Amino acid sequence: MPPFVSVAAYAPPGVGMLGAGIVSEVFDERGQGLPRFDFALCTDRPGAVRSDVGLPLMVEHGLDRLASADLVIALPWAGFRTPPPSAVLDALAAAYARGALVAAHCVGAFALAAAGLLDGRRATTHWRFAGLLAERHPAVGVEPDSLYVDEGRIVTGAGAAAGFDLCLHLLRREYGAATANAIARDLVLPSHRDGGQAQYLATPVPEDCRDEKLAEVLAWARAHLHEPLPVAELARRALMSRRSFARRFAASTGTTPHAWLLGLRLSRAEELLETTDLPVEEIARLVGFGSAAVLREQFVRRRGVPPRSYRRAFSRTPARGQRPLEQADITTGGPDR
Repeated sequence: MPPFVSVAAYAPPGVGMLGAGIVSEVFDERGQGLPRFDFALCTDRPGAVRSDVGLPLMVEHGLDRLASADLVIALPWAGFRTPPPSAVLDALAAAYARGALVAAHCVGAFALAAAGLLDGRRATTHWRFAGLLAERHPAVGVEPDSLYVDEGRIVTGAGAAAGFDLCLHLLRREYGAATANAIARDLVLPSHRDGGQAQYLATPVPEDCRDEKLAEVLAWARAHLHEPLPVAELARRALMSRRSFARRFAASTGTTPHAWLLGLRLSRAEELLETTDLPVEEIARLVGFGSAAVLREQFVRRRGVPPRSYRRAFSRTPARGQRPLEQADITTGGPDR
C-alpha cells in the first residue's frame, strides 16, 4: 500500500487554531525532493468557521473531502464535550471502513471515540482530559502518558504541540526517517521526542533539556555515537555522579540515558539506511551497535523489520539489481528476517 498523499483535516466549529496550524504547516508544499501532499481543511458547511480563539477560519471544503482522502485527521475543538453531528461521525467511520488512515490529536480523539473507532483500541489525548475520555468511553484503552499511540490505521496524539509528534510519526512510518527529519528541520522541530506527556506536566522541556551542562553532554554524545558511551562516561563529562546524572537526565528529558541513546542510534541508522549505500555492518559501527547482528536485533525489536528490509522500503538509492520490496516484507520482516 503506497504512502498517503491526500490529507483532509476536519475542522468543526470552535476548531483549535493551533491544531489547524500544525497540520497545515506539516503538510504544506516544500519542494526540495520532499513529498507533495494534497492537503485541505474541511467542515460541516464550507465558509467561515469560528476558531477557539474567536477568529474566523475560511474553510472551502465540506465533508465530501473526507470520502476520498488517504489520511483523515479530526482536529481538536472547543466544544469536544458534545459529540459532533451524526453526519461527521458517519463520515469518519466511512473513511476508516474504506481503508483510509484516521488520526486525531488532543481532544480530537473524542470525535474518533464518538464514532466508535477507538473501541477495543489504545488511544491517547491531552493528559488533562484523559480521565474524561476513559469515563465516557470505557471500551477505549486510554494511555494518558503517551505522546502518540499507533494502532495501525488509527493513530492518536497528545495535546497541543504533540500534534507535531503525531504528524512526524506518520511521516516517519510511511515515508521514512529522512523525510520526517527534513520536514522537522524545516519547521525547526526535533524530529522525535523521547518520553511521554508526564515530562511536561510540571516542567516543560522543548527538546532534550534546559540544563546547559547536560545539553553540552548530549550534543557531545550525538557526535560520538560510534563510541560505547556508558552512562559513567556521560556522568563524568557532566561533572556528576552516575546516580545524580541519571536523576537529572530523567527530570530534564523524561527518559533514561540508555533509552535516549538507543533511540538516537536507531534514528541515525534509519537515516543512513535511507540515504547511503553503506553496508549494514558499517552502519552498525557508525551508530555504535558494534555489529550488524546487534543492529538487526534492535531494529527488528523496535521497528518491526530488519535493516535490509527497511532499506528496500525507504532507500532513495536502492542497490543495483535489488528486487522491489513486497508489502509482506514490511509486515513480516522480509526474506532476510
